Amino acid sequence: MKVINLSESNSIFNQYIAEIRDHEIQKDPLRFRKNLQRFGEIFAYEISKTLDFKVKEVKTPLGVAKVPTLHQQPVLATILRAGLPLQQGLLNIFDRAENAFISAYRKYDDQGQFHIEFEYLASPDLDEKVAILSDPMLASGASMEMGYKALLQKGDPTHVHLVVVIASKKGVEYVQETIKAKNVTLWVGAIDDEMTVKSYIVPGLGDAGDLAFGPKADSH
Repeated sequence: MKVINLSESNSIFNQYIAEIRDHEIQKDPLRFRKNLQRFGEIFAYEISKTLDFKVKEVKTPLGVAKVPTLHQQPVLATILRAGLPLQQGLLNIFDRAENAFISAYRKYDDQGQFHIEFEYLASPDLDEKVAILSDPMLASGASMEMGYKALLQKGDPTHVHLVVVIASKKGVEYVQETIKAKNVTLWVGAIDDEMTVKSYIVPGLGDAGDLAFGPKADSH
């Protein structure tokens, strides 16, 4: 699996990484959601360079221009609820794309251990299409693995792009070990070395879903 880390080269992307991590700026949920959308737009632009284009003749007021245009829109998938702003950013660029939504959450036992509980998937047929699966955080990697396997129930995509803003080193390694397909690329905004015993990334940014939409009743 190819891993592409956008923070390895200097760009405005890193400014948004700094803002989304900053605990003071995080107090503004609108700003937090906006930055997630920005990430989605930048990831979409970078991913678009890997897609197929065909030359189209476009009639202008003065003649005909031959312009390379996207041959096929990808299918955009995300894991609820934290992924919604990131998904919107991708959709801002791939504005005619079909969409898929995966409902999943961490289910804890009495000992404080958790597993990923999958509840629902709404998706178009994925045969012979490019899919982009987004989730702001890649901590243990279990949610991304579950989301990827869920999508494969809906067809055989030609390529799957996994998009995350902040990843743990362990999460990246886990996804590489469990998703062996050659037609998968992992795009990340930053990779952090540490993770807590409860699988929260350090320094990370906290709970992306809570920061974007407010804390759940069972967040703590």
